[in-house]
Amino acid sequence: MNAIAKSRSEAEYRGRLAPSPTGLLHVGHARTFWIAAQRAREHAGTLILRNEDLDPQRCRAEFVDAMFEDLHWLGIEWPDCGGPYAPHSQSERRSQYLQAWRKLRDEGWIYPCSCSRKDLALAATAPNDVDDEPIYPGTCRARADATNIDAPVGVNWRFRVPHGEAITFDDFHLGPQRFIAGRDFGDFVVWRDDVPAYQLAVVVDDAQMRITEVVRGVDLLKSTARQILIFRALRLPIPAYYHCDLVRDESGKRMAKRHDAASIRRLRESGATPQQVLQNAKAFVK
Repeated sequence: MNAIAKSRSEAEYRGRLAPSPTGLLHVGHARTFWIAAQRAREHAGTLILRNEDLDPQRCRAEFVDAMFEDLHWLGIEWPDCGGPYAPHSQSERRSQYLQAWRKLRDEGWIYPCSCSRKDLALAATAPNDVDDEPIYPGTCRARADATNIDAPVGVNWRFRVPHGEAITFDDFHLGPQRFIAGRDFGDFVVWRDDVPAYQLAVVVDDAQMRITEVVRGVDLLKSTARQILIFRALRLPIPAYYHCDLVRDESGKRMAKRHDAASIRRLRESGATPQQVLQNAKAFVK
């Protein structure tokens, strides 16, 4: 474990639930969030809930209400979302993200990118995971006008990864992890048009909310490597990580919000108990 992660993990434990209200939570969420709650209890720590509602096209208020209700039904509790780390909804935290964007811009860590999705699709140079960004070919990397742009609007902003550098971390579930910047992932988006991207937002939030351990799915391992680079660039303490195995359907596909029949809400309505939902999730872990 790196020294920063170790110092954070030895402090008062603070974990987080970070659902995105773009659909109903499913059994995969149930298992991951239950593990997060268990780890907080084991460490006699605090578990907070953060509403990751940055996507204005897909996030809906009814899904926010549903995720609160479903998590409480599972027996997962968290303190009131007020206090010194509020607000806990990402849509209300734009000023914090802008501050981080300016620091990254001023120190040369990010650059504006005007490539379209079509441009990137045509220029993709390597196969990628289904939900992963293509390896960026570096078309806009040499742009020198970043510090002349006052607001992150109208273009994407990419993080300039240190090509060839190994990004390593010790995962509390999976053990040592190692990714090579520029090979396993390229320059990644931290701000898309007028919306802060996931990679930047969660780094800012985890640091400002004093999160000591992040519990999430194994599909986000590369995101962890990317986020470690942002933590370093912003000179913020890096949390520890625990990546859970994924819950998959009968065909072996990763459980997703489109699997409505496996949503916690539908299982509740069918008469299932919280214990049955969690047991069902465990049966399909791969």
